[in-house]
Amino acid sequence: MALCWPTGAVNVCDDEPAAGSIWVPAFCRAVGAPSPTAGGDRQPWARGADNRHARDRLKWTPERPSWRTGFTDL
Repeated sequence: MALCWPTGAVNVCDDEPAAGSIWVPAFCRAVGAPSPTAGGDRQPWARGADNRHARDRLKWTPERPSWRTGFTDL
């Protein structure tokens, strides 16, 4: 489906925003990798991805609504 989209970058993500300090260790556990050391606080200018463009204009929906279920399926 994404191969048919117009040229350009599109953020795609699930519907459960999470800080890297939460999802990265969960991903590492799911794939049997060591967790990285903590890298500090999130920068005040940082923001998460948003599916609005992919959902509204490109009619995309995530296969799994949560990164948690996606990692469990690994």
